[in-house]
Amino acid sequence: MDRNVRSQSVEHAVARVRDVEFSYGDLQVLDEVSLSVPAGAVTAVIGPNGSGKTTLALVVAGLAAPESGERDLAVDGERPVGYLPQSPRFRPEFTVSETLEFYAELLSTPVNVEAAMERVGLAGASDRSVAALSGGMRQLLGVAQALLGDPAMIVLDEPTSGLDPRMTRHVFEVVEDVAADGTGVFLTTHDLLHAGESDRVALLDSGSVLIEQPPDVFVANANADSLLAAFVSTLGEDPAVQTGAG
Repeated sequence: MDRNVRSQSVEHAVARVRDVEFSYGDLQVLDEVSLSVPAGAVTAVIGPNGSGKTTLALVVAGLAAPESGERDLAVDGERPVGYLPQSPRFRPEFTVSETLEFYAELLSTPVNVEAAMERVGLAGASDRSVAALSGGMRQLLGVAQALLGDPAMIVLDEPTSGLDPRMTRHVFEVVEDVAADGTGVFLTTHDLLHAGESDRVALLDSGSVLIEQPPDVFVANANADSLLAAFVSTLGEDPAVQTGAG
């Protein structure tokens, strides 16, 4: 679905974090982070390695408690949030359908596992073992797992990491369709091409949110011609890959 059409369904935030701080020992990872996750929209968090994206995903999902600040969820229910870690681990001997049935049994309300597989494009692989799945199909299985119980928000940490371009495109199409159904989608990614098709991007650097706005606005404000160019002009070149005369 076109981003401009999809964004018309955005009415309220399903989750917000305000002035969140988080540290691992003496290492501060998040520094007064504030952002919202609108319903019916894709919010893509971008940033360099080590900028705090995974930790922010955990806080937004409610899986890590901030040291200070607030995380508010505007919905309730048995499973208000679905979560997909960067490297999901499923039992290799289970089939796709058995894996989803296992997670579905953890919920008290009935879940249509077949519909979940159809939603992400795995209906034809229902009897295939996890061990026989490609990396992309495992990620799709993870997305299907996150969608069980129809949560109001799903949090996906690097859902296309290591995938080839075709599977990456498919995963983002699934995510866009999920948002079109009214679900709030929060994801972290290094894929700036597809992040540019999200409804909003949040640029995280050294634990702080520098930008939170539609990607086309970010690009225009940076006087750039692409999200990648805006990213580089805002943060500068990575010093780890810069070389000097010598």
